[in-house]
Amino acid sequence: MHFAAQIRTMDPSRKIMTTVSLILLSIGAIVRCHAQPAQSSDAPTIRIGSKSFTESVILGEMLTRLAIHAGARVEHKAELGGTQFLWQSMVIGELDAYVEYTGTLSAEILKDAKIRQMSDFRAKIQPMGIRMTESLGFNNTYALGMKKPRALKLGITKISQLKNQTDLKFGFSDEFIERPDGWHGLTRAYALPEFEVTGLDHSLAYRGLESGAIDVIDLYSTDPEIISFDLLVLEDDRAFFPLYNAVIVYRQDLESRAPKVVEQFRRLEGKITSAAMAELNARSRIDKEPEPAIASEFLHANVDTQIELAQDDGGVFQRRLKKFWVNTYEHVTLVAVSLTMAILASIPLGILAYKFPKAGAWILGVVGVIQTIPSMALLVFMIPVLGLEAKPAIVALFLYSLLPIVRGTFTGLQGLSPAIHESALALGIPDGARLRLIELPLASQSILAGIKTSAVINVGTATIGALIGAGGYGQPILTGIRLADISLILQGAIPAAALALIVQAGFGWLERFLVPRGLRAN
Repeated sequence: MHFAAQIRTMDPSRKIMTTVSLILLSIGAIVRCHAQPAQSSDAPTIRIGSKSFTESVILGEMLTRLAIHAGARVEHKAELGGTQFLWQSMVIGELDAYVEYTGTLSAEILKDAKIRQMSDFRAKIQPMGIRMTESLGFNNTYALGMKKPRALKLGITKISQLKNQTDLKFGFSDEFIERPDGWHGLTRAYALPEFEVTGLDHSLAYRGLESGAIDVIDLYSTDPEIISFDLLVLEDDRAFFPLYNAVIVYRQDLESRAPKVVEQFRRLEGKITSAAMAELNARSRIDKEPEPAIASEFLHANVDTQIELAQDDGGVFQRRLKKFWVNTYEHVTLVAVSLTMAILASIPLGILAYKFPKAGAWILGVVGVIQTIPSMALLVFMIPVLGLEAKPAIVALFLYSLLPIVRGTFTGLQGLSPAIHESALALGIPDGARLRLIELPLASQSILAGIKTSAVINVGTATIGALIGAGGYGQPILTGIRLADISLILQGAIPAAALALIVQAGFGWLERFLVPRGLRAN
């Protein structure tokens, strides 16, 4: 029997639940053959992490290359968001190692700003099952910076001189604003007034500074933009910022599971100066060189000439095309799985809300509250339970998809004419049959509208999955923001918008089979 004919013979409720993910799954099947799955291996996988800024990605690539040189199979989960994403992931075993900073360990993770000695750091993190190397050789401390002409015009060279400059506009990264070793602690240490501060991505802050929209931003002392944007680093004249010596933190069991990897990690101790790190950052952010090549060349020249240089895999176009298919497969998978789960849960919830008004108030209230939870907070909460990659992203997307479908189902059923119920009762039709054969078909347009809304929102929201290693179109967007590369941003944004249009058109096609002819919009 033809597939369309099969759909027409199904019960209306089964039609929706069976066919609604057809378009998404079809797209997934098309791109599946282009995506490159990870190769299988009997060897244990070493999982390296990095934060969503260039220096961390380069250092993550160095750890990856060193682990490969030790004979391990390695996954680099790059650009995973902020400190808490990586630290929690390593504590629960989702990551094996990444590069952290001593100032961040003391202020953000251990919550003890008095810790300064390496031995004290080790004593604090050892009960968590975490180990730490010596310093890699550079101190990437926080700092505040201004455009040099603007700072000199106002006579500002020190942080303490900001106190009387009430007209300045401040733009800081969100993490810097909230950290105790960031803006809040700095204002207390310097007794600064309550300036109006804008939170934004660290990479975008430089663009705001260049355009004049912002006067003061937070810096990392190894940022290459300090030179390229002609910035003045304000003197920390009260020595507020601690040392941020770069160290490798890794799980204790790595010493027994992959001792050669740990040996390779320790070969990086003391090998990277602040000037060298700034140069490596400049090669990525300004010269647009790929991080694997930057990392492997540094290791080859400064650590071990036996470390293989990263191979060119066909140029920028081929590399990005290959990544596009992988991102598409990942994005479609996130959307298809989470949306299907949401449909299967939401339609019954909407029916319950319709049948039992008191319970319905609670159901609509709960799914409404879920919709207001910030996505970043939700992902952080789920990492200890679900780890990294697709699982927490799918659960988050599932939760964010509930409200439109539940409300669409409830509204469609509640809006039916009382005469329909009276006629069904007069004919002696049982409640279950009335719902299945009369009420759901008549409410199908409202239900499908809710599903369509949820699907389009889901496609856009799925970009948050990149923050926890789930991939998708959010990955090139994050990388593009970090590198100020518009083409990379568009490589994620345009396909996401196109996928949303395809999904919307797909549901328009399904409407011919799911909604009775007389109820269709056209």
